[in-house]
Amino acid sequence: MDKDFIFIGLKVPRIAMIGGGLLIAWGFMAYFLQESGSRSFTAMIPSFLGMPLLIFGILSEVDEARKHHYMHASMVFSLLMVLGGMRILTSEDPSTLLIASHLILIFVGSAFMFVGIKSFKHNRLFREQE
Repeated sequence: MDKDFIFIGLKVPRIAMIGGGLLIAWGFMAYFLQESGSRSFTAMIPSFLGMPLLIFGILSEVDEARKHHYMHASMVFSLLMVLGGMRILTSEDPSTLLIASHLILIFVGSAFMFVGIKSFKHNRLFREQE
């Protein structure tokens, strides 16, 4: 068993960086896809949740000694993404852009939580075998 958990050929910090980058890009796209007269800053909420995921992914690759702390923190933000995305259920008359933003938050957050949980299990089994 390898020390590092690999999912679809990527280590977990790299997956965090990709997910964070995707959310940042989507937040900016959602902001500029709105009608120019009625742009709302809240369209960038995916960017605000993606930024910590990207930063924690980078820090995990740079600071190996504190990697587990950064990955636990990124799991908290992933949970916030899923919970924030679920708010679409209470929205009245949501726009297509709002629905897309919430679905992306749910998808990236739940996908990263899935990978993170698998990684935590892998690391626990690895420590028990040592």
